[in-house]
Amino acid sequence: MGKVLNIQPVTRIEGHARIAVHLDDAGNVENAYMSLMSLRGFEKFIEGRPAEEVPRIVNRICGICPWMHHTAGNKAVDGCFGVTPTETGQKLRELLQVMAHINDKILHFFFLAAPDFVLGPDADYSVRNVIGVVKAAPELATQVVKMRQLGQMMIDRFAGKAIHPVAAVVGGFSKPLPEAERQAMLRDTRTLLDFSLYALDFAKNNVFSKYLGAINQLGVITTGFLGTVDPADGSLRLFDGRQRLMKADGSYVDFDGADYLDYLGEHVEPWGYGKMPYARSWNEGFSLDLDAPKGIYRANTLARINVCDKISTPHAQAALEEFRAAFGRPAQATLLYHYARLIELIYACERTMELLNWDGITDTDVRAKVEPKAGRGVGIVEAPRGTLIHDYHTDADGCIASANLIVGTTHNIGPMNMSVKQAATSLIKDGHYDQGILNKVEMAVRAYDP
Repeated sequence: MGKVLNIQPVTRIEGHARIAVHLDDAGNVENAYMSLMSLRGFEKFIEGRPAEEVPRIVNRICGICPWMHHTAGNKAVDGCFGVTPTETGQKLRELLQVMAHINDKILHFFFLAAPDFVLGPDADYSVRNVIGVVKAAPELATQVVKMRQLGQMMIDRFAGKAIHPVAAVVGGFSKPLPEAERQAMLRDTRTLLDFSLYALDFAKNNVFSKYLGAINQLGVITTGFLGTVDPADGSLRLFDGRQRLMKADGSYVDFDGADYLDYLGEHVEPWGYGKMPYARSWNEGFSLDLDAPKGIYRANTLARINVCDKISTPHAQAALEEFRAAFGRPAQATLLYHYARLIELIYACERTMELLNWDGITDTDVRAKVEPKAGRGVGIVEAPRGTLIHDYHTDADGCIASANLIVGTTHNIGPMNMSVKQAATSLIKDGHYDQGILNKVEMAVRAYDP
């Protein structure tokens, strides 16, 4: 009779999850599942609320990326009320959302993922954590903490709150950006850009080259990808643009976010709590079969740099060209999410500087007139963990009648299960496993930053 290996909780992720690895009588992997146990329920309990309140409620969905829910929620309510934000208000929204990407990427790569690489995946779990990184590389750790604090405080100073924000409002933004604050943010962003370039160089020399074998093997699956691109030139976008759904062979289709239901479906497996989005428009159904998956695509950092034709900022574009020369397009290796994360960190710093240097960023016309009414709005932004979709309907009083949310991590629930099964199957043979092997199965999940 076989047995079940339970890895619970999965450590160093932004939430709660467990992995169950089912072994057959010979001790080989029969199946493996990853379960996310959190119940959010936001789709139901925002019903009946005045729509303008909702962006201040949905930012509680995630304490790590509240700005993404805040901006997506405001964009959705804009659509319901038929309002077009002022240009400066829209740019200020993007500024804060992109700045939040900087902090998130520093957190994930250095605090959550780095222990596996700095200390080694087989290191004892008692030291394989951020404290172990501090002891192993104190100068690096000190710099990382300073940079994350700098990024958080930049947001806090201007927007009032770095977590659970209220600064963006329906029709635009709640306050203009003073010139003195703009200059201070420019100075701090230059510091963060220098650090992001150092971080990628450090990772290339000390992580990616050292673990290239694991990168090409651990949790590798073949899927399609979803991300957001500029409609004019196909460049990477984090705040607005068109959605691009790419097949594993590199062919793709672009679509307007409001039409997402024509392209994406949501599937539920009886053994899982979370919905699993799939590419409905591919007309092939849904299957997590490792050899012949159907309808499966991935989101998040690797997906975004796969679907874009280029990156519009110079340092990030140079890093993308080097990445593609080494791994092709679309790159499929799951651990390359970490590499892509650092490329996006550079882009987020460069894009922040572009926005701060835009002539109208300190203009005082930050909000358009708003009149609540019945309508539908779809707000989409790229959250660190994937394409974030907020879809609201309002009634004649401007209250939420119904809502559908697809959170960034949700796109990757199916692929994470596939990567877990691939990792477990390749590592666990004839009943042999140890703590290091089980951690490597976890590493397949941590790459997605769920």
